[in-house]
Amino acid sequence: MNDIRRTILWVVFGFSMVLLWDQWQVHNGRQATFFPQPKPAATASAPKDATPAAGALPSASAPAHAGAVPAAGGATPPAAVPQAPRERFTVTTDLLRLTFDSEGGSLVRTEFLQVSADSSQGKAGTSTFVLLQDEPGPQGKVYVAQSGLIGGDFPNHTTPMAASGERELKPGSDELKVRFESPVVGGVKLVKIYTLKRGHYEVDVTHEVTNAGGQPVAPQLYMQLVRGGFDASSSSFMNPTATFTGPAVFTADQKFQKVELSEIDKNKADFQKEASAGYVAMVQHYFASAWILPDGVKRENFVRKVDNRYSVGMIAPVEAVAPGASKALEARFFAGPQVEKMLEGIYPGLDLVKDYGMFTILAKPLYWLLDKIHSLIGNWGWAIMGLVLVIKIAFYWLQAKGYESMAKMKAINPRVMQLRERYKDNPQQMQQEMMRIYREEKVNPLGGCFPIMIQIPVFIALYWVLLTSVEMRNAPWIGWIHDLASPDPYYILPLVMTLTTLLQTALNPVPPDPMQARLMWFMPLAFSVMFFFFPAGLVLYWITNNVLSIAQQWLINTRMGVPPEFNLPKFNKS
Repeated sequence: MNDIRRTILWVVFGFSMVLLWDQWQVHNGRQATFFPQPKPAATASAPKDATPAAGALPSASAPAHAGAVPAAGGATPPAAVPQAPRERFTVTTDLLRLTFDSEGGSLVRTEFLQVSADSSQGKAGTSTFVLLQDEPGPQGKVYVAQSGLIGGDFPNHTTPMAASGERELKPGSDELKVRFESPVVGGVKLVKIYTLKRGHYEVDVTHEVTNAGGQPVAPQLYMQLVRGGFDASSSSFMNPTATFTGPAVFTADQKFQKVELSEIDKNKADFQKEASAGYVAMVQHYFASAWILPDGVKRENFVRKVDNRYSVGMIAPVEAVAPGASKALEARFFAGPQVEKMLEGIYPGLDLVKDYGMFTILAKPLYWLLDKIHSLIGNWGWAIMGLVLVIKIAFYWLQAKGYESMAKMKAINPRVMQLRERYKDNPQQMQQEMMRIYREEKVNPLGGCFPIMIQIPVFIALYWVLLTSVEMRNAPWIGWIHDLASPDPYYILPLVMTLTTLLQTALNPVPPDPMQARLMWFMPLAFSVMFFFFPAGLVLYWITNNVLSIAQQWLINTRMGVPPEFNLPKFNKS
């Protein structure tokens, strides 16, 4: 029974690793390896006669005369539109440096002044992180935010506009405004007003529609995020920090919906198309961008692919505008790091772009606790260790039951070994005698399984907290660890983690079966190799857990009169 118990524990451990790997794959936007889910059928997609031909995907709910959302940079303004000089208009606040293109008044570059660049971006000559960008050339990266009007020959994101406004947030001022005004196109003039605020990553965007013609007009406003240059190889075993990258849609009914790029390629993307609340977003590891409309405004969500670029957006109707009158539609645009508390304050549900997957219900309180500990300690590395300590204390009584059961099993192990030797030719008698010893000593061979199993979801949830929290990015700990989100450059932490794992294994009784003995040592070694590629913060969390588990096991064994000893397996042939 002791062997059975030990085997069950290894099976549970291995199965948890399988589940963790599957969730990792799903979180990275891939199909689960071991337990793939059937792909849902697309719902309420674009009409059958609406194809992405010529870079346009008509609105599923647009009237017959409605135009189509233009492709990113794929259309040219009508010949009758005066060609205003095209320029890049850059504005700066305390947090942001934004660059707009006067063609359409689109946002083509976002630079976060208080966020350090990745090493790859740093080589390009900037020390701050750049999210949206519009690099020239066929191989250039494109990630832009666009808006315009459809429903007729109206101004859109390809229409030349005149830019005006302040270029820098002045000391003592809390906001600045940037204005882009189009010429009259199709009897309609569009004015975009961007309002940037001190201390905020979100931008208020007002779209003013003026009817300069002689007939009422009822255009539709579209807002979209367009991105190209996705690296399909970014999510891999060798890069465990890569998480889901791609479009997402949030609605009040279906909540957060990730849209896989592979499903877009096959025109089978499944998400809620019509809603009256929510947002659309483009998500990547640590950062996101989003268009947000006020609740109560009906909108049609869309996702499409044009010329190897993916876009996600919304189409909302503008109330009928009488001749000489104007109507305005308010919206908000966000581009910034996935700081959970900040996202919660911008829009309910926006924090879900920081995706914990199926472990959200556990991960969110763990992140809250981690943030509270950090506010007291001031260092994310020590905060990780403090959080593991708090979890260990919270589960002490439960884990103690498991270690007590293991200690009892270790105490009677010599008698069990004698029985195995004595009755090796009579398995039935051996089982009966072993059960008699268990009853006499009040030992449950499976007593250590449940306490361990119940803790697995908590530690997996903590894994995802550390993997997805932007606070770990470029956060130092001590000495050579300057970035908890990157692997240890000298592999010191993974080596320490491997040693503590082997030490914890050595404290357990050696299985009499040579195959089980080999498995008992092979599994921890194989598991430890993975951590050489993991972020330092994750390795630090596991080291702390190992050390505390060893100390707890040592304490309980000593208290129960079972002196701790290190057992090395003897790989005898059998």
